[in-house]
Amino acid sequence: MAIENEMHPIQVNILLVLLFRTKARFSELNTLKVPSDQFNFHLKKLVEAALIEKSGNLYRLMPKGKEFANRFDTQNLVPERQAKVAVLICCVKKEKTVNKYLVQKRLKQPYYGYYGFFGGKIRWGETVFETANRELKEETGLSGKLKLVGIKHKMDYSKDLKLLEDKFFFTFKVTNLTGKLIEKFEGGENVWLTEEEIYNLPNLFDGVNTTLEMVKGVGLSFIERKYKVKRY
Repeated sequence: MAIENEMHPIQVNILLVLLFRTKARFSELNTLKVPSDQFNFHLKKLVEAALIEKSGNLYRLMPKGKEFANRFDTQNLVPERQAKVAVLICCVKKEKTVNKYLVQKRLKQPYYGYYGFFGGKIRWGETVFETANRELKEETGLSGKLKLVGIKHKMDYSKDLKLLEDKFFFTFKVTNLTGKLIEKFEGGENVWLTEEEIYNLPNLFDGVNTTLEMVKGVGLSFIERKYKVKRY
């Protein structure tokens, strides 16, 4: 929600007061003792943004405002940052007696030029299987049989230990593939490789080995790792 980066501290305080009430009067909301004309300006902004509504002389949070206010750190008055949730997809096919895996070279920032398995963020209201099917089609042009093999929590840190990426991946193995592979598109290139060929690639994403372990294993796995990236 773009508004959270522009919201005035007075507006944030109003939302947080209402977070712990079903409704409140003008005077009850103005806990910061702001001059009335200035405070009324910020109230109107919140009403215009459909975050709160006024009924008579009482104000209450609207659904959009409840969701927004509930994501705030109530002590530091800033939005709480949370890990992203995404899917990670590993396509597998057998050529003669050798397994090959579909690897993607990333041609966009960040991690430009890195190799690994592909995926994407789960959209609002989407199931993990819906996301996996959508990303598979968009990134490769293929369809297949999806199997959830594990969940990965991957945290990437810079050399000076600044957290760059924090993501949870629902990891899928895909077999019985049909369709024509998209080999190159804006943002990436797809190529089938053996496990040995994968480990010989330059700029390989951290965690590719654990993904392969999940794909080759039996049952559902959970892996949580912290990595220090060479280049972001």
